[in-house]
Amino acid sequence: MTKKITAIWAQDKNGLIGKGGGLPWSLPADLEHFKQTTSGHAMVMGRVTFDGMGKRVLPNRLSLILTKDKHYQVDHDRVLVFHSLEEVLDWYHSQDKNLYVIGGSQIFSAFQPVLNQIIKTDIHGEFEGDVYFPTDFDWSDFEEVSSKLREKDQQNPVDFTVRIFEKREK
Repeated sequence: MTKKITAIWAQDKNGLIGKGGGLPWSLPADLEHFKQTTSGHAMVMGRVTFDGMGKRVLPNRLSLILTKDKHYQVDHDRVLVFHSLEEVLDWYHSQDKNLYVIGGSQIFSAFQPVLNQIIKTDIHGEFEGDVYFPTDFDWSDFEEVSSKLREKDQQNPVDFTVRIFEKREK
């Protein structure tokens, strides 16, 4: 398997991705999909996203925090702090794990030029929140290769579709 840099996120019909540092919805099936996809690999996120997770280090994953704050530190053996995209990419090329870009908005924009794949969950509903996926994200280099609808049930109050996009060969 060739390692990849993949953006992964969920958004509602209006592009909403966050609320108060967390998620605006509760969809256990999508969280399980996220866990299965990212487990055993590395995730990169901004400091605000990490803080919004309560600085919780997710099991069986390496967390890379990208921040401009040169004094930001996390004392955990599965957390690495970086201060530039170049530092993250140098780390990525020096090891064998996939890298999942998990947000927030500025991080998605910064990594757009180096993405190989996108895994986007479209939530079929509208929610309240304060963080949106970047509207200027350039989708022209990507094509959809799969789409899977997950219908609502007792634990998941709305339908959602997981869509996978691959970078087009140039």
